[in-house]
Amino acid sequence: MSRTALVTGGTRGIGLAISKGLKAAGYKVAANYGGNDEAAKACEQETGVKCYKFDVSDFDAVGAGLAQIENDLGPIDVVVNNAGITWDGPFHKMSAEQWRKVIAVDLDSAFNVTRQVWEGMRERGFGRVINISSINGQKGQFGQVNYSAAKAGLIGFTKALAQEGAKKGITVNVVCPGYIDTDMVRAVPEKVLESIIATVPVGRLGKAEEIASMCTYLASEDAAFITGATMTVNGAQYIAG
Repeated sequence: MSRTALVTGGTRGIGLAISKGLKAAGYKVAANYGGNDEAAKACEQETGVKCYKFDVSDFDAVGAGLAQIENDLGPIDVVVNNAGITWDGPFHKMSAEQWRKVIAVDLDSAFNVTRQVWEGMRERGFGRVINISSINGQKGQFGQVNYSAAKAGLIGFTKALAQEGAKKGITVNVVCPGYIDTDMVRAVPEKVLESIIATVPVGRLGKAEEIASMCTYLASEDAAFITGATMTVNGAQYIAG
């Protein structure tokens, strides 16, 4: 029996690569998205992954979305909390809306989704929760106080929740990508991008598929003894102690 996996923000960039990777590994995959219908349609046509539109920052909307997914595909065994946005600006100019929106989408969403599948995972004695943080959640980044706070919060969320899930067969891990070759990163001015790459010892941007491979492994039976871990995938740009 194949397991069901949900990838939030799963129709573009890193999320799309994760959706593809899990599907190739035999999972029934649901890809959530927030607003880009065109990207969702392209995802479905290219991959055959079924896409579901709901706002992950809204607890009730998440509940309705999860109910539809479980009705279509069965109980959710694997959750990849990947959905995220940026709304950058120096702190002395940051508005309350900038703060709240990024925290809601990037951090609150992990609670909204995971809380509503957690009891089912406990009852079935199996679950995989994989949270996508960021190098900037580990080291901080100028102009990203909101984003860095949210992504650092995911690391703490992971460490605490892993301890609660361990005896119920649920693992909880966090993946911290560095700078990955996605449309968002490629939109950075060329000179800025060159300066970023110059700080990566491997000498290149990461590939979305490299993050997807890590997630697929963490979702597998082989990773049953890995929980509470922070998996750093950044080409040695930042090495956490």
